[in-house]
Amino acid sequence: MERIDQLIRMKATGTPVELAARLEVSKTKLYRTINTMKALNAPLEYDVNLQSYVYVKAVGFKFGFFSKDMASKKIQPYI
Repeated sequence: MERIDQLIRMKATGTPVELAARLEVSKTKLYRTINTMKALNAPLEYDVNLQSYVYVKAVGFKFGFFSKDMASKKIQPYI
């Protein structure tokens, strides 16, 4: 999802077929991922003129796993 988000922000996804090929996934998997992003409230649409997925309003995106440091109650990124 992070790579798709990056390409969407650059308005450089290409067509769904091109994006699936770039990510080395099937079109079905790509569409599942796009639908998951939409289910997470991503304001995502495909722009036919740009031939790219775009966000229709400004959003932030953060995805990952984090571990909690119980001693200091800080949340640290899991690397």
